[in-house]
Amino acid sequence: MRISLFYHSLISDWNHGNAHFLRGIVNALQEDGHDVTVYEQLNGWSFSNMIADAGMEPVNDFKQHFPKHKVIFYTEENFSTELLNDADMVIVHEWNSPDLIRKIGTHHKLKGDYILLFHDTHHRSVTDHDNMQQNDLSGYDGVLAFGDIIKNIYLANNWARQAWTWHEAADVTMFHPVDPRPASDGDLVWIGNWGDNERNQELLEFIIKPVKELKLKAKFYGVRYPAEALNALKDAGIAYGGWLPNYKVPEVFARYKVTVHVPRLPYVKALPGIPTIRPFEAMACGIPLISAPWEDTEGLFRQNKDYLMVENSDQMKLALLRILEDKAFARTLAAHGLETIRSKHTCHHRKDQLMEIYNGLKRNTWESSFSRKENV
Repeated sequence: MRISLFYHSLISDWNHGNAHFLRGIVNALQEDGHDVTVYEQLNGWSFSNMIADAGMEPVNDFKQHFPKHKVIFYTEENFSTELLNDADMVIVHEWNSPDLIRKIGTHHKLKGDYILLFHDTHHRSVTDHDNMQQNDLSGYDGVLAFGDIIKNIYLANNWARQAWTWHEAADVTMFHPVDPRPASDGDLVWIGNWGDNERNQELLEFIIKPVKELKLKAKFYGVRYPAEALNALKDAGIAYGGWLPNYKVPEVFARYKVTVHVPRLPYVKALPGIPTIRPFEAMACGIPLISAPWEDTEGLFRQNKDYLMVENSDQMKLALLRILEDKAFARTLAAHGLETIRSKHTCHHRKDQLMEIYNGLKRNTWESSFSRKENV
């Protein structure tokens, strides 16, 4: 089957966590023998920032880690819908221009031989409602939403005829425990971006303050850290490692004893049930995980069995001490999280779900076509 995917970037995951899941889904589809092509806009924001930050080395690293991944660059000016003519399934991510989204939808209305899906992995359906409703999805077969609440927004607002919850997941070909574990670099590691002012106070309360008071050896990785953030890390004795490509994350996790999940405020307040991809990847790597508050309304994990949930800085300190001082407990917590990921939250699970959606839509198309012929 020929599958065409339109995403912001496959090559760059610089402040672009969607690339993690996309790479894993491409892996899973290719393993089943599908011909997958990812189209990304030339000189996109994430790709350009990656090059400015780290030069061409990450591009070469990407080719080494994902040698079978096929990327075709396009510009808005030279994009032609003719390249869709041989596709069996097309998925268009929400981080594309409204014009591209509309063009592909219009082509599907006229051509109609492939399944066309829209993929939403962001909080803009709530925080930027007016702009999101401008996307013309009338030519799409449905929406893949990375949480029930987003799926319901599309249906309630009549933005889409059909929608399915399609959570992100861990690419376990990439994210897995490193064995044997390398020598420890410290106690706590946090991997995430500071940007957009969506969790500044939460990072101070749930990581920086506890680390400083417990005098832990810790390190942060990520991008878009303003001067005040870097000063806060320095004041707490926390090292800063800058951008970390996703294929280097498992080895880094293996060098530390614990990590923390601090969800962004839009997900906590407006989009419960959506943890984003970081907890999936941490548990897949077998590192004990502690989380700041979020509401697992969809029952993705087993709270306080797969990971620990804390409500404030004092509880975080107690949880950190328990994991750091009780090695047996830490191993059990990590093992439970890894078990849950492998049993239901891998990219292979999501690939299977995607193919079920595709096959269901195909059956409906065939049945509708047959019914029309019968009535002629």
